[in-house]
Amino acid sequence: MKLFARFALIFLSFAFISCSNPKDKKLIIWTNNTEFVSYVELFNATHENTKAVVVYKKEPARTLPPSKDELPPDIVAGPWLKNSLTRKYFTSVDYLFSEKSISKTQFYKKLLNYGSINEKQYLLPVSFNIPVMIFSKKNESLVGTNHYLSFNRIMEYGSKFNAKNEKGVFTAMGFAPSWNSEFLYTLTKLNGTSYREKGTSFLWNEEAMKNSIKQIIDWTSSCNTDTTTEQNFQFRYLYMPFYRQVTTGRCLFAYTTSDRLFTLTDAQGSHISFRWIMEDNKIPVEDNIITMGIYKKAENSEQAETFISWFLKEETQQKLIERTENMKLDTVNFGIAGGFSSIRDVNEKYYPAFYRQLLGNMPAEEFLTLPNILPYRWESLKSNVILPYLLDSTNTNGAKNNSTLEERITEWTKQFY
Repeated sequence: MKLFARFALIFLSFAFISCSNPKDKKLIIWTNNTEFVSYVELFNATHENTKAVVVYKKEPARTLPPSKDELPPDIVAGPWLKNSLTRKYFTSVDYLFSEKSISKTQFYKKLLNYGSINEKQYLLPVSFNIPVMIFSKKNESLVGTNHYLSFNRIMEYGSKFNAKNEKGVFTAMGFAPSWNSEFLYTLTKLNGTSYREKGTSFLWNEEAMKNSIKQIIDWTSSCNTDTTTEQNFQFRYLYMPFYRQVTTGRCLFAYTTSDRLFTLTDAQGSHISFRWIMEDNKIPVEDNIITMGIYKKAENSEQAETFISWFLKEETQQKLIERTENMKLDTVNFGIAGGFSSIRDVNEKYYPAFYRQLLGNMPAEEFLTLPNILPYRWESLKSNVILPYLLDSTNTNGAKNNSTLEERITEWTKQFY
């Protein structure tokens, strides 16, 4: 049965229960992560006295507080829960540590700290993803054996891969920054641009932004002639999915993230290898970290504690990963809640059994770098403001739009507020 159909079934059963027997209270979990449907199924099957129901919310952070005509959540799980407009709706869960329901030492320390506000734990990390460069296995010798790639290495190896015909036209191009705006964004993050929340908008380090733009322009000019040449090459040769681009022999690298890489089928991923992106011993964690917390006005807080304590056990997550694999769902999922688990031992012990490319190649904990607090509409800000700005400001042939970042923010605010 498809995951969506199973989700709809659980939602409908919740509606029936809530209408037919109001005294029969259920643990209500709000989330946009459909993997929680499978998790709740297993939880309900193994707990007689506590039953949970998933309620889908496209953007959980934007739905708080609940409207007057809906039942409030007990648990909320999703991205962007820590910002100043949302975090006030959660209660501290420090007592779960003191009662030894869960242990602080089981988590990646930086991820756990991400959910801390004023030295109190309000949110618990669930999963995360990181950026990655992929390439064809036949080019393994060109990339080397290190598990990581810096921007200078990507540029160096990409430049060496470049090839032209007798007319001086590129027939192979290792990599071009303009091919992927998310790559540009990742570069600015690792260069210290330090995006961070300011109300419903954001601040950034202007000097780091300028340095990043200069680095990208220099990269394009020195290796690939100009932005138009890069984009023409992409249009001509790289019109297929990212995992096929590197096996054509036309380019060396393609940029993606761990969740996209590890949801490839065996056939799609059989001929590619990868390296984590790291600069100055920093691997940037993707912004949309999944966390969970107990709603401040939860009606079933004890049941919420039971679910969280169960879900964040190593043995539980092992079963959840195995269950997803054994069910052979039509939709392919990666790990826990679509990413690496926040529990270190789960990643190190169980992920390599299902994602063999991770064997001996797990990202080192000490290198992980967490994003700053970001507004809950960050995805919209990034896609409508930052990414277009980066593409325009790094275009060596002239920007389509010369507006400053501040001007673009003002325009975005007019449209979306």
